Amino acid sequence: MKNELIKPQGLVKNANRRQFLKTGSLSVAAAGLFLVGCNDDDDMMPPMDGGVKLGSGDIGILNYAYALEQLEAAFYAAVLTGSYFANASAEEKTIMGDLEKHERAHREFFKAALGDAAIADLEVNFSAIDFSNRTSVLMAAKTFEDLGVAAYNGAGQFIENVDYLVIAGKIVSVEARHAAAIRDLINPGSADFAGDDLIDANGLERTLNFTQVLTAASAYVTTPIDFSQLPS
Repeated sequence: MKNELIKPQGLVKNANRRQFLKTGSLSVAAAGLFLVGCNDDDDMMPPMDGGVKLGSGDIGILNYAYALEQLEAAFYAAVLTGSYFANASAEEKTIMGDLEKHERAHREFFKAALGDAAIADLEVNFSAIDFSNRTSVLMAAKTFEDLGVAAYNGAGQFIENVDYLVIAGKIVSVEARHAAAIRDLINPGSADFAGDDLIDANGLERTLNFTQVLTAASAYVTTPIDFSQLPS
C-alpha cells in the first residue's frame, strides 16, 4: 500500500522546571539558521489535490518535521485560548506558555528554512480534546510530545546532511524536555518522566517510523499527507 496519511510542588522545583525548559529553547536558538535557503532535488513541493506532498530526501524529512511542528504549535495555541489555561495555576500557565513559544519557534524555523520547498499550512481538528479540562489537555500534550520525540528519533537515521542532523538533535532534545515536564505535571515526583513505555532495558528512547507517526497524527490532522517518497 502506498504510504499516505491515512500540582504545584514548591518554588524551588517550579524554578528548576522553568529553567529546564528555558535551557532547551536556548539550545535551538543557538543553532542558528543552518537550514535557511536549503536546497535539494525538490526545490518546490507540488501540491496534491486537497493535500500536501512531503517530497524525498532531506527535504522530505524536513517537511515531515515541519508537519509535526505545525500540529504541536496549533495544539498549544488552542490550549492558551481554553478555559483550562485561564484557570490553571501560575506554574502551569508559565509552562504551557513556554511550550507554545517553543513549538511556534520550531514551526517558523522550518517554514523559513524550507522556503519554497515547504508544504502548505495543515488543517487540524482538535474536537477530541476538551480544552476546558486539565486531564484532557495534559494527556493530549503527553501524546504530542512523546510522539514528537519518537518521530525525530526514527527519522534521524535517514538524514544525509550533517548540519540538518545537528539541528534535529537540538530540537529533539527540547521536545524531550517538554515530554518530561508534561509527565511531571500529570504525575508529580514520579519516575514517569522516563517510564518503561518510553525507555528500553539499554536506556534508549523508543523510535517510531514515518507510517506510525503520521498514522497517529492523522487523528488530528485533516489534510492528507503523501509521504510515499520517504524511506520505508
